[in-house]
Amino acid sequence: MVGKVAERREARTQEIVETAWRLAAAEGIGGFSLHGVARELGIRQPSLYEYFDSKLALYDAMFADGNRKLLARLDTIALPDDPRRAVKVFMRAFVDFAMEDPARMELLFVRPIPGFEPSEASYAPAVAVLERARVLLRAAGMRAQGDIDCFIAMVGGLISAQTSNEPGGNRWTRHLDRLIDLYLDDVTSRRKR
Repeated sequence: MVGKVAERREARTQEIVETAWRLAAAEGIGGFSLHGVARELGIRQPSLYEYFDSKLALYDAMFADGNRKLLARLDTIALPDDPRRAVKVFMRAFVDFAMEDPARMELLFVRPIPGFEPSEASYAPAVAVLERARVLLRAAGMRAQGDIDCFIAMVGGLISAQTSNEPGGNRWTRHLDRLIDLYLDDVTSRRKR
């Protein structure tokens, strides 16, 4: 009996999170309300407090959910043996994931919600994504943490330029492979010096 109750609770929690994502897609990550989530679910707002004690707690669940979805997406890609090509394939999947849902991208990579700080548990999938990227970057020749930090900033800037200037397009993101080559060439040449 306890197992069934826990399963129902988990299913309802996931339904609330999915509803919040739908509203965030329509109204912006900061624009949806708990009242709106409750209305979409056909319940009263106080009923949501059985699952989330605040909107920040809902954001925390959304943050974890988004990063779990990113991990699941990354699990589906076949990485080539060549380290440089593997970085390109991995980062293309990452950028494509970021670009397909602006509200999710904002919550996961920009974090525009005042007062929101992901819990350790919800941040764990994000750390797993970053660790996968680090392993690939190191295999491709990036040894220094500063080089990895700059690479991450470069990819984040590319995503930001695309979403800010041409949502839904590819003016900036189409240059991802070129930027990866430029950056890896620079890292390699600096290491040789």
